[in-house]
Amino acid sequence: MKPLVIKPFKVKVARAKPIDWEGMEQKTLLLELALRHPLASKLIFHVPNGGHRHKLVAIELKKQGVKAGIPDLVLPMARGGYFGLLIEFKATPPHDSPVSPQQDACLHTFNEQGYLAVVCRGHREALDVIGAYLKQPRTVVAA
Repeated sequence: MKPLVIKPFKVKVARAKPIDWEGMEQKTLLLELALRHPLASKLIFHVPNGGHRHKLVAIELKKQGVKAGIPDLVLPMARGGYFGLLIEFKATPPHDSPVSPQQDACLHTFNEQGYLAVVCRGHREALDVIGAYLKQPRTVVAA
């Protein structure tokens, strides 16, 4: 018979859930936008391309048109010669993340197609960009 070996008990340290700084700031942006620019608040929308998903769900969403690099926020209001404003939203430093190569390429492609596509770090910068964009004259398309 083998001798009984007792192994010391290891306490598992509970990991703190990661804080979604970007998501919290984006919510703040949308709340403040509703107060300052109600029409823009009604039209702006978030493209939920990010996040962690089960592999099979990610495959299905990709088949349905989810693409890497698409900006987070879309404001379909034509101003200043642009067809609309697209924002790649990042949290305020030091909680920000770098712009990925796919995001950078996507922003350039949208700019080439007549949209204003920018990166904003934090809700204040995004609110300033949206405010400046909305001050521009409406883009008129001649038929």
